[in-house]
Amino acid sequence: MLRQLALVYGLVSYLLFLGSFLYAIGFVGSVFVPKSIDGPVVEASWFQSLALDTALLLLFAVPHSVMARPGFKAWWTKFVPPPVERSTYVLKSSLLLFVLYWLWIPIPTVIWEANIPALRTVIWALFWFGWLLALLSTFVINHFDLFGLRQVYLFWMNQPDEPISFRTPFLYRWVRHPLILGFLIAFWAAPTMTVGRLLFAIATTAYCLVALQLEERDLLKFYGETYRAYQRQVRMLVPVPRGKRGGK
Repeated sequence: MLRQLALVYGLVSYLLFLGSFLYAIGFVGSVFVPKSIDGPVVEASWFQSLALDTALLLLFAVPHSVMARPGFKAWWTKFVPPPVERSTYVLKSSLLLFVLYWLWIPIPTVIWEANIPALRTVIWALFWFGWLLALLSTFVINHFDLFGLRQVYLFWMNQPDEPISFRTPFLYRWVRHPLILGFLIAFWAAPTMTVGRLLFAIATTAYCLVALQLEERDLLKFYGETYRAYQRQVRMLVPVPRGKRGGK
C-alpha cells in the first residue's frame, strides 16, 4: 500500500510540474493563458507591484535552492521517505509557481519593442527555442529521475535506487548546464520588453547564476576529479570551445 501511495504521489507531483511548466511558457510569453506576466492590468502602484512581484520571486527561489542542497536533503529525509523526496521537491516548486502566476501584478510599461516584423519573428523563434532546449535537456540526462518518477517507480517495484553514473551526452558536451541556458534564452527573448518582464528576467537570471555556483560546488564534492576535468573541458553556459586558460 505504501509503495502504491508513493507511486500515485509521484505521478500527481509530475502532472502538476507539467502544468506549471506549460503555464510558464504562456505566462512569460503572454500567450495562450488568462493571466500572464503583462496582463491583465490591475490597479496598483509601481512600488506595490515591484515589492509583491519581487517577494513572489524570492518565495520561489529561496526554498527551491535550499531544498536542492545535500545538507538539507539529509535532514529532510528524516521526515520525508527518500523515495518521495524528489517528488516532494517537484510538488513544492510547482505549487509555488502557481502562487506566483496567481498573485503576480503586471507592470506593462514598455521599455523596448522590436517593431520590425522579421526581427520579432527571430526573437519569437529564440523564445520557443529556449523552452525546447530546456525540455530537451531533461530528457538527454534522465527526465524521470529529475522529476521524481524514477524514484517512486523503483520503490513501487521494490528495487534499489542506485545513483546514476556521471555522463555528458549530446548537449552536455557543449555546455555544462543546457537546461539553465534554455531558460535564460526564453526569459530574455522578448519582442516587447516590459518592466514586469525585465524584473522577471533579471531576478531569474541572478537566481540561476547563484544557484549554479552552489550546484557546481555540490557536484564537485560528489564526483570529485571527474567533474573538475569536465569543468576544464566544457563551459558552464556559453557553448564555445575553451581557450587555453579555460574560464566559465
